[in-house]
Amino acid sequence: MRETPRAELPQHRPHRAFAHTTGASCPGTPHRSDGRPPHTPRGARQPDPFGRPGTTPPVPGRPALFSALVALAVVTWQVLVHGPLARLDERVSRSLVDTVPRHLSELASDLGDMTVALPVLACAMAYAAWRGRRAAALHAGLAMAAVPLLVVPLKEWTARPGPLEPWAQGYYPSGHTATAAVAYFGAAFLVSNRLVPVAAVLSAVTGTGLVLRGFHWPLDVFASLCLSFLVLAVSSRCTRRSSSRTATGCSGPS
Repeated sequence: MRETPRAELPQHRPHRAFAHTTGASCPGTPHRSDGRPPHTPRGARQPDPFGRPGTTPPVPGRPALFSALVALAVVTWQVLVHGPLARLDERVSRSLVDTVPRHLSELASDLGDMTVALPVLACAMAYAAWRGRRAAALHAGLAMAAVPLLVVPLKEWTARPGPLEPWAQGYYPSGHTATAAVAYFGAAFLVSNRLVPVAAVLSAVTGTGLVLRGFHWPLDVFASLCLSFLVLAVSSRCTRRSSSRTATGCSGPS
């Protein structure tokens, strides 16, 4: 009786490259042993949910950025010409002011104060720098620095009076809302993307408190959120580019 031939174990072929090997030029960075780049570009990898070293925050797509820019432009135009949208905004605001106890709306508004929001961002920046993400921490700080550079000229240009202080000007857009959004979202991106919903809640609570207390019109808050979205998007793109350049510089044949 003829014996059934046994399947031979696969033999290792010399000079054949494995998918990844250790010994990269940067510690912990896998690379192909034959010097060719990996199939998945490092810059295209999504960040992990814990914001570990080398990760970057998600970057919004162009349609979202374009929509935010158009919304900001339309609202600003309506405020400047006191159009129907601005008049509706004022009627809605008057019906909402002081519908909750003032101490609650003031407490919510204070979340956008620099003495509250900036220390949160500073702690997140220190944590990111300690984890080796100095570029991300730097861009988060620059994003916060950009807030007054963008908000103050808009306030001067629009000169919108306040809900409870019609004799005063410079309420559009809301500086407290922009401070809260950039600080809390920036901190979430630096520490863990799982904190993004928390940042969204804190920003929403801040804007709601400002409207209910009568410190700002609803469109002031909405415009600041659009502006903050654009600032955070630019910061995220800069962070991603810095991370890609760092990964490219660290990768290479052994």
